[in-house]
Amino acid sequence: MDQLKKLIFGAKQERFVSAQSPEQMALPLEDQVVQTDAEPTKETITYQRRKKKHPGRTALPDNIPTEEITLEPEVDTTTMKRIGEDITETIDYRPGVLLKRRYIRPKYVRKEEQEQVDQPTVVIAPMPERPIAKGIAEAGLLAHLMVAKYVDHLPFYRQIQQFQRQHGWEIHKATINDWFAACCSLLEPLYDALEQEVMQTDYLQADESPIKVLDSVKKGKAHQGYMWVYRNPVNGLVLFDYRKGRGMRGPEERLADFQGHLQCDGYRGYKALVRKRNGAITLVSCLAHIRRKFYDAREHHPELAKHALKLIQQLYALERIYREANLNSDQRQQRRQQEARPIIENLITWVRTEQANNLSKGPIGKALLYAKNELPNLLDYLEDGRIEIDNNLIENAIRPLALGRKNYMFAGSHQGAQRAAMLYALFGTCKAMEVTPWAWLKDVLQRIPEHPVNRIQELLPNHWSTTNQTIKV
Repeated sequence: MDQLKKLIFGAKQERFVSAQSPEQMALPLEDQVVQTDAEPTKETITYQRRKKKHPGRTALPDNIPTEEITLEPEVDTTTMKRIGEDITETIDYRPGVLLKRRYIRPKYVRKEEQEQVDQPTVVIAPMPERPIAKGIAEAGLLAHLMVAKYVDHLPFYRQIQQFQRQHGWEIHKATINDWFAACCSLLEPLYDALEQEVMQTDYLQADESPIKVLDSVKKGKAHQGYMWVYRNPVNGLVLFDYRKGRGMRGPEERLADFQGHLQCDGYRGYKALVRKRNGAITLVSCLAHIRRKFYDAREHHPELAKHALKLIQQLYALERIYREANLNSDQRQQRRQQEARPIIENLITWVRTEQANNLSKGPIGKALLYAKNELPNLLDYLEDGRIEIDNNLIENAIRPLALGRKNYMFAGSHQGAQRAAMLYALFGTCKAMEVTPWAWLKDVLQRIPEHPVNRIQELLPNHWSTTNQTIKV
């Protein structure tokens, strides 16, 4: 019951604050209580501290449209001399503009003396290429629909309500679904190119997350599907891959040619995959999952749990120092060998000793057993500075999926779930590359119908952000 109440009402932040400051060393005399009858003396302590200067209001961006309004005094100023002006800037908002574009193409007819055999009699300019042939939706609207759903977590039916409420435009859901399917067909080669770039490495992070899918066989029931997510920590690219179950068939297909380090949680399916690949894949554990077990055991066995959390806290403190110092992989590997190795070896030794003396099935017993099995697989992060200490970055990539399914609740079909995986992967890469999703997708949808297939990788967000200099309007 306590665990259920914590899941429902408890704070989600797993913050651990050690009772003792890490800068203060422990003394054996601290356990002794000194009895004294003397009245405690009082002293006045004064100190100075640096007061932070308030940064003030954030500056308004220069690229937003500006409307200037001049306010003249109500009195007659014709005989007065202007000595200056006061400028006050405010910020306002108007609903997004829905633009109707009208293409006017004059028709011309050739005169009889100008007619030729291979030329038409009537001359008219061709229509510009559009993402959906003969469709009324332009690239900007299509990009907005998909970004609103998979980045801002706004289902299509809510967008339809917004269009009707703000612009008086009523559109059917089936029409938007058809547009969505057509755009995904255009983006499918780009998704395949992204898969190739994600898998071109010897170090991957992997995780999986559930997603509900309407089952076409059993009417009214939802199928439990899974999004398998792979992240390349070297280039920051992410790949979502939808599968109907949590079995190893999906990862086995995606990782068929992969060799190297695979960082994941303690799910036994990964270990089965490693055994099947005969050592081609080396598992690397996630310290965040190990830490979470001890965090959940704090109330049941505070002494052991807090000791483990304190050692893990020291490892994370070192990683924070390396990150703030912008160390490269070689420098980070050297510092880890000197500073982190003694801490993690001490943690492993302590876990093995305590686990041998604590075989309970309670939270602390489960935490010790999990740490005993997983901590040795984390030692590879000491040998390779590229390897992260945990899987938190890939869990951050999964977060949009977790937020999205709370809004649209389920995918309409297995094909729809795979299309969602495609867009989550492309938008996740945009986020990693700090590319604006709408600007990127609008430009890609305009260019991809005529773009050479053998150069499709040029449109990926990691290449587009550096090679594309202009955005079509």
